[in-house]
Amino acid sequence: MGKDYQYLDIALPWFSRAFSYIDNLVTEFYAIAKNDKPALAQKLAEILDNVNYLHPFRGGNGRVQREFLRSLALEKGLILVLNPPDDETVFQRYMEGTIQGSVATLSSLILELILSEPGISHKK
Repeated sequence: MGKDYQYLDIALPWFSRAFSYIDNLVTEFYAIAKNDKPALAQKLAEILDNVNYLHPFRGGNGRVQREFLRSLALEKGLILVLNPPDDETVFQRYMEGTIQGSVATLSSLILELILSEPGISHKK
């Protein structure tokens, strides 16, 4: 850098607060009873929305986010299939919710896709 330039990382405090906020959302998720699927779906949607906002790059980001949510749901003994290969509408609704930042859309979708037993299809 030139003699009059100084490096200043203005994003560092923001990222620290953002990570702390997401940690708090995950802690709130863990506090929800595993049989309260609407509350779990709502909190997973909030977590997804905030992680997506923190890291808004499109390339491959969604796969990691879906796996993160799947892992959280699994810790509650639930199966969350956010990328079923036989249902393109799930992906469309997922993209709509993440691009528009619609927690309501994501919560509704997640609630529909939460399974309590492996091997049970989400389709009716």
